Amino acid sequence: MKASRIVALIVLLLVIAFVVWYFLVLSVPRTALLTIYYAKLDGTSLGTWTISQRARARGESSAAYERYEAMYAAVQNVAGPPSETQAIRFPTGTRVEGVTLDGPIANVDLSDDVTHQAGSFGEGGEFKALVYTLTALPGIDGVQVTVAGKRLETLPHGNLELDAPLHRTDW
Repeated sequence: MKASRIVALIVLLLVIAFVVWYFLVLSVPRTALLTIYYAKLDGTSLGTWTISQRARARGESSAAYERYEAMYAAVQNVAGPPSETQAIRFPTGTRVEGVTLDGPIANVDLSDDVTHQAGSFGEGGEFKALVYTLTALPGIDGVQVTVAGKRLETLPHGNLELDAPLHRTDW
């Protein structure tokens, strides 16, 4: 009789240990790594830096997590790499107003501040980095940019066409 109680106690302790392990280890969302691209000062080559982001939350739909991930990647890209990194940067004040996904196209709405920089050289580097960042995410192969909710043919001082989605092959 004592042997069966000992076995039952061991089984109970194993079950308790498993439940504690499950809730402390497996149920805690882990972080995921995300690669963000930036244009180097030569305007053509790209550099990268890696950031962490939250993992998909328990019960979160794939679509909701993909939207979060695209928004987070776009915000980090527009914010730019660490300040000590020499890079072509979006104009000061540029914000990501929103990101939606439409099949393989990420629609990124930028604030009007993006129009305050003259020249196609800088614009090319900025948008190349944005496109490479977002198309590195699963399922995204193009980026449609709008400014303050409007689709523009080009930015005021540049030559980069924004009236159609941008792809990696555009560079």
